[in-house]
Amino acid sequence: MALALAKRNELELHVFHDERSAAFAALGIAKASGVPAILLCTSGTAAVEFHAAVVEAHHAEIPILVCTADRPPELQNVGAPQTIDQINLYGVAVRLFHNAAVADDLEQNNWRKLARTLFAASLGVVPGPVHLNLQFREPLVGEPNDLPLQSANSDEVIANKVNQISGRQLKKILDYVAGKNGVIIAGTDSYDPQTVLSLGAALGWPVFADPRSGARLPESKVVIAAMDSILRNQQFAESHKPEVILRLGAPLVSKVVNAWLASCQVPQVVLTTTPTLIDPERITSMHLSGDVGEICNLIIDYSPNAAVGSWLDIWSDAEDKAQRAINETLSNEQFLSEPVVARAIYGLLPEGSNLFVSSSMPIRDLEWFAAPRTGLKVLANRGVNGIDGVVSTAIGVALATKATTALLIGDIALLHDTNGLLNLGNRKIDLRIIVLDNRGGGIFSFLPQASALATDTFEKVFGTPHDVDIEMLAKSHRIESETVENLDQLTEAIVQRGPYLIRVVTDRNENVRVHDRINQTVSLKL
Repeated sequence: MALALAKRNELELHVFHDERSAAFAALGIAKASGVPAILLCTSGTAAVEFHAAVVEAHHAEIPILVCTADRPPELQNVGAPQTIDQINLYGVAVRLFHNAAVADDLEQNNWRKLARTLFAASLGVVPGPVHLNLQFREPLVGEPNDLPLQSANSDEVIANKVNQISGRQLKKILDYVAGKNGVIIAGTDSYDPQTVLSLGAALGWPVFADPRSGARLPESKVVIAAMDSILRNQQFAESHKPEVILRLGAPLVSKVVNAWLASCQVPQVVLTTTPTLIDPERITSMHLSGDVGEICNLIIDYSPNAAVGSWLDIWSDAEDKAQRAINETLSNEQFLSEPVVARAIYGLLPEGSNLFVSSSMPIRDLEWFAAPRTGLKVLANRGVNGIDGVVSTAIGVALATKATTALLIGDIALLHDTNGLLNLGNRKIDLRIIVLDNRGGGIFSFLPQASALATDTFEKVFGTPHDVDIEMLAKSHRIESETVENLDQLTEAIVQRGPYLIRVVTDRNENVRVHDRINQTVSLKL
């Protein structure tokens, strides 16, 4: 299989020493391109190393074609080396599993049908990974022959057939939104951001724009970026509850915003491209899957013009005040803080870039503090919100897009995936890695255990400090790096073409205080 793939000029071949890293790179390639990546490994524990990325792809609905080599039937259950039970290895995390018989030329007429079935399954109504287990007998080296001829009856595989909403469903949505003061949650999904902003303008509703949605754009007064800070002002939050909520795609990361939405106890309509509904609070009144942009346009077409009122003006004014307060607070910070870095990186990257954001605090700081801008695609692994494989996923994004790609990541997440740095310099990609080095797990300093536990216990169990020299780590992989101490240095460093690693040293306790100062300043301005 490796030789056959290497012979195909129409395929880009990327080799990773670590199967876990390879799997997350495949995830990044498919996430950025929408095209299923082929992932190949040998038998045994190599196939097990794929599992974390397969689970992430399952929950994030990312198509991957997982191909695992396996030993023939006569070597199963007899203690043969590098042999495990690979049947349904990934359980429910794959859309389809097939255990192919030992390769035999007599079966070659079925190969295309099998490949097509698996490919179509990965791009179905709910996209995701598929698993093809391939048994081989020795000799394992040979010359790939020509592929079987393609059937004249083969049609193009159409990805993700979405439902059309009925007139009855449209009327129900219109009944929910007509004449109401509502909010739109622009989460991650497949839709045109401008359509969502037009819907906000048509209804006179604010749009809470996740950076990953592409809708956090500066030219529209409907865009609300500082919703987390705004809603920490309890008086404002209590007095400006909507009458209806329209959510597009996945929820926001902010616990404050999501708790506020749940507390409103008003109808919530959720539109998604696939039938998957994320609703841990169980507050969805109506869920429709289909073409989200088309549904938005139908609401615009059939909704009366929004009354010129104060609802949207109040939210727009709060957004302006919040952005000024964030700028004011961060400009007074003597040293680089994690909110400063997140806001700066989001604003400084060139047009047409990608920004991959790690889970834990980086994705939160970006959602909370990034000011609206154009020309930046933001991605993250939020299927199961893990911090494993983040470096490799960002590499996959850069490989797929050939565009400048920045990675905003914490030190622990970086250490989880140092094997992603292997041979990075040879991959010919512009990857700029910004590491927030606070010697541990920064997010836990925001949680109750930080104050409830003795310092030694907290540090050992939750803080988990390390003594890794991040710059030395980069140097060992022949990656240029530097540590920056202020915004001017960060601004100069971020323009360096990658692979390049920028280390920012922060203090976990001070980081909590910076967040508090920002939120207090915003609250006072409202």
